[in-house]
Amino acid sequence: MPDHGARVVVAPDKFKDSVTAAQAAAALRAGLLSERPFLDVLPLPVADGGEGTVDAAVSAGYQIVPVRADGPTGEPVDTCFAILDGTAVVELADVSGLRRLPGGGGGGKAPLTASTYGVGQVIAAALDGGATTIVLGIGGSSSTDGGAGMLQALGVRLTGADGADLERGGAALAGLVDIDPAGLDRRLRAGGGSTVLVASDVNNPLLGLSGAAAVFGPQKGAAPAQVEILDAALARFAAGTASVTGLDLASAAGAGAAGGTGFGALAYLGAKLVPGVDLVLDLIGFDDALAGAGLVITGEGSMDSQSLGGKAPIGVARAAARRAVPAVAVAGQVRLSAEDAAAAGFAAVYALTDLEPDQAASIARAEELLQQVGALIAASGLAG
Repeated sequence: MPDHGARVVVAPDKFKDSVTAAQAAAALRAGLLSERPFLDVLPLPVADGGEGTVDAAVSAGYQIVPVRADGPTGEPVDTCFAILDGTAVVELADVSGLRRLPGGGGGGKAPLTASTYGVGQVIAAALDGGATTIVLGIGGSSSTDGGAGMLQALGVRLTGADGADLERGGAALAGLVDIDPAGLDRRLRAGGGSTVLVASDVNNPLLGLSGAAAVFGPQKGAAPAQVEILDAALARFAAGTASVTGLDLASAAGAGAAGGTGFGALAYLGAKLVPGVDLVLDLIGFDDALAGAGLVITGEGSMDSQSLGGKAPIGVARAAARRAVPAVAVAGQVRLSAEDAAAAGFAAVYALTDLEPDQAASIARAEELLQQVGALIAASGLAG
């Protein structure tokens, strides 16, 4: 019998090392329609501010604009931003992220020298392209430079004892003597007409045991001695920043995000930090898409206790609950109890490993398995 007016919004995040959010949405949609061909299925890929944030914007109608910028160790990379009606989405991961390191982030990690310089270049390109609001997703960074590289690319001078510009990377900040923000792109100064919103779910401060170097440095290849070097260098940058700007933001929640990029954005760009998935959902018009929907399907590669801290599927479920639309989740593997899943707002949770217990095979067959799950959801009656 035809499904007159029944709408399902399919809004997954990426399944890491397997399929993109758009591929996951397409596979789930195909599975739903294989069982119930008259369903109104709206694919709406999401992200939480990390990898896939620009893709989510493009899927929602933003125009992609190619940019050539410096990668984390200075090599040129082909990246982009997305823009619509004066709002540009810039994804740190795509220009200065771990995957942009030599060797794809494997043996090529550069904890002391990786830089966010390319992020500043992409922001400048977006401003040149007519953006007045910059949405900066900062997940997946490869650097611990406090956002210094980003600021250098935008005109802030950081100099050493000899008056020369500092080299890029977090360790170079140990030699910082002077900061001159006078050259900062005028469009980003107070009253310059531009707004910067940073999509981040990290609440860590810049310094100390809970700071950028100590918590995230090891993920970027930093050995214990290098963590100490980076923390001391960031402390010097923070002290210099407080002296020049009058802003002591080292302890601010989120200052340690993306190797301290949150700190640089707060102190020099007047940025506002916003929960990543909430910001992305606003960008893609998720609330409007829920009008008339009977079900939302979301998901990601692995659902566990970390997911409950604000990952994309949780944000999707909360947004759906506000409109009284039931939500189900699909994940490669699920490590949540039924009680935790229900408390998070999910009417049901599906794991690809239930269909293919071998994890490697499940990852390799993700699109096929997602189609099967889509058909199961359609047959379950949850879709209305």
